[in-house]
Amino acid sequence: MKRLIYCAAVCIFATVYHTSYAQQKFQTRTADSLFNSLHKEGKFNGNVLLAENGKVLYKKSFGLANQTTKAPLNEHSMFELASCSKQFTAMAIALLQHQGKLKVEEEFAKYIPELGFYKGITINNLLYHTSGLSDYMSLDTLWSTWDDQKIANNEDMIAAYARYKPALIFETGTKHEYSNTGYMLLASIVARVSGMSFEVYVQQNIFKPLKMNRSMVYSRRYAPKKVDNYAFGYVMDDSLQKLVLPDDYLYTRYVYNFDGIVGDGGVNSTVNDLLKWDAALYTNQLLSASEMKALFTSGTLKDGTPVHYGFGWFLKTNAQSDPIVFHSGSWPGYITYIERNTKTHQTMILLQNGSGIIPKKEIKLLMDGKPLPQPAFKEIQLPETALNIYEGQYQLLPDMILTVTKEGNKLYGQATGQNRIQLYAAAEDKFFTKDIEAHLEFTKEGGQITKLLWYQGGQVIPATKIK
Repeated sequence: MKRLIYCAAVCIFATVYHTSYAQQKFQTRTADSLFNSLHKEGKFNGNVLLAENGKVLYKKSFGLANQTTKAPLNEHSMFELASCSKQFTAMAIALLQHQGKLKVEEEFAKYIPELGFYKGITINNLLYHTSGLSDYMSLDTLWSTWDDQKIANNEDMIAAYARYKPALIFETGTKHEYSNTGYMLLASIVARVSGMSFEVYVQQNIFKPLKMNRSMVYSRRYAPKKVDNYAFGYVMDDSLQKLVLPDDYLYTRYVYNFDGIVGDGGVNSTVNDLLKWDAALYTNQLLSASEMKALFTSGTLKDGTPVHYGFGWFLKTNAQSDPIVFHSGSWPGYITYIERNTKTHQTMILLQNGSGIIPKKEIKLLMDGKPLPQPAFKEIQLPETALNIYEGQYQLLPDMILTVTKEGNKLYGQATGQNRIQLYAAAEDKFFTKDIEAHLEFTKEGGQITKLLWYQGGQVIPATKIK
């Protein structure tokens, strides 16, 4: 059946490849297969949006927003962004500088005098993670005596640093070490300088002008309010072997105590609103062209070494030397990722309300119209009687039928006019070939096989069972 599969990639597609694939390089069926498989394996529960030049290539939801009510996710579901919030905190600082209310070269203690004993640390140092301040989450002298029933806020953290005066973990400007403390302090500066809460300032100066109507700074435990279509985050309780809210799991209950702290996290949004944000970053709607450029320019150490981090964005180049700006977020119950290729204007936005993975390599291949690598299959043995259900004829194309037959405990496939090859079981309803990189999945309805999907070369060919 080597020739069968060759025809599946060449002959079969001779009638459809050039009229569909060339016109639209993004393969929706392949993306569906990728994310459906990840969802079934418990590796993705969330929303994904992929775009190019502002046009949506792919937008889908996988799984539930609420495990209790079984409400499904949809494109309007709101997620906690975790550390992807930092880009909004940094923008708020840039806006205050644009408004003439501060300068990023100034020492941060000008605005937080309680911490004036930290000398020489500028707002830029906070933005670029070069301050040397220890992370507030690891401040053991505070948390060892903290009331478990109390939710901390930014002012609590400032008071704790003023009281305990934790030493710098390195000399300011000599290293780059990711720090949540810096962005917590930046949000506090925003509040003090603007005379508004951080939540209100971001709402009025970023979300409202950009019509990001499903975005907000929101601490659902510290300042609860009704939010429709909220994607609650869940973690796996190992002892119960079930998904629970992080508040109800011993090892992640700290989310409750940290809930009032904003700046390093705290922004909630949707895939649709984040696409609006992506589009705005290509314009001068919020800042001038030179100010926008500064957001995506790397900070440097004292010796001039770039840290590859800008205003709340990591910075890199890909194999084609395209500039890439990106950030991830991880917090109990949430995994988030935003990546922007600022040359090709390709954008990926993934928001998960559970533990999972971000298949960045596969997404990049999809967006470039390239085939995904063949999964590594391990052969298993299915009972001979279990193979009977797969026998039959499947319509690949109007003039091509795939006939599946069983001989003993072996399954074979043969397309019209082609040689047959053996199909090896990788799982119930999933088979692969050993001669070439291809596999197929059978679909059941009401306990009966109704169709199959043939995967090869990044393409997916559906085939309905006709006999």
